Amino acid sequence: MKRMTRVALVTSGGDCQGLNAAIRGIGKTLFEKLDNVEIYGMYDGYRGLIEGDYKFMEAKDFSGILTMGGTILGTSRQNYIPGKDIVDDEGNSVIPDMLHTYNRLNLDCLVIMGGNGTQKSAKLIADAGMNVITLPKTIDNDIYGTDFTFGFQSAVNIATNVIDYIHSTASSHGRIFVVELMGRDAGWLTLNAGISSGADVILIPEIPYDLEKVAALIERRKRSGRSFSIVACAEGATSVHEAVLDEETKRKNRENSHHPTVSYAIAAELERLTGQETRVTVPGHYQRGGPPCPYDRLLATRFGVAAANLIMERQYGRMVAIQNDEITSIPLEVAASQTKFLPIDHPMIQVARDIGICLGDA
Repeated sequence: MKRMTRVALVTSGGDCQGLNAAIRGIGKTLFEKLDNVEIYGMYDGYRGLIEGDYKFMEAKDFSGILTMGGTILGTSRQNYIPGKDIVDDEGNSVIPDMLHTYNRLNLDCLVIMGGNGTQKSAKLIADAGMNVITLPKTIDNDIYGTDFTFGFQSAVNIATNVIDYIHSTASSHGRIFVVELMGRDAGWLTLNAGISSGADVILIPEIPYDLEKVAALIERRKRSGRSFSIVACAEGATSVHEAVLDEETKRKNRENSHHPTVSYAIAAELERLTGQETRVTVPGHYQRGGPPCPYDRLLATRFGVAAANLIMERQYGRMVAIQNDEITSIPLEVAASQTKFLPIDHPMIQVARDIGICLGDA
């Protein structure tokens, strides 16, 4: 009798488009290629692994989910002490409970789909003796070692669409609009959506902004007969004044601010500097919702197939990645080692500058 292969699937952290496509890619490949396979879907991310709350998945569970947004397994966030432990609300380690579920089900591998934090916590799970393969998902595209994450292109499409729609109302009223996009640490989403939608200003975490320079660009636009301006702003955008402060001071300043988010503070200051009516649009979690775009359906499927093949080859402790349009895998410790920030000398930065987009620094 052929050996049984037992796999558990985990979707961890924030949801994004393409998770179900990845789940489908893994399940369909394993059922297609293996005669004896059992697949368990852990409910609500790590919670299901901790509490032993799971679904035994059949081949039919992987049909009809390619175009669905979110995750059929549910997801959640788990407290994580960087480089040290995964803990509950009382600070107790939950890794022993995870290991208990892993051993009780006699699993060969956990396939964990998640963002930057999940890659780091998955490394701790692997260090505890569990076989782990990870997939990179996040709309922020900030996972090290992969050119793209699934969910990113879908979010770019949505964010671009939002700014496209803002153009008409901004033009009609001659207003400045600040559109705040997701991206706490990295500016990939805002840069790509800003260029694609014709934003006049793009503010990202990697390049501290000076609103005097942004206001000067807006004034030049007005003198040339363009009555409105669009500012695409990442939620983690930082001013030149904030950039020199330590993290604790930054946090306190934002907590004590009269503005709910950075975009409202930017809008208020631009209105003061230019005298022009300024409005804010925050699409928020809308960017993570809905069905995956065709690119993400394909990418997530390719990642899922690659993960299944790694399981069959018993190559554990790796993250599936795409580099130069080739699907590959890298050691999990490499993927978890750092965040992939947007380099300030990236070619797309130069594209923005060459077509006259203001990045807040000139």
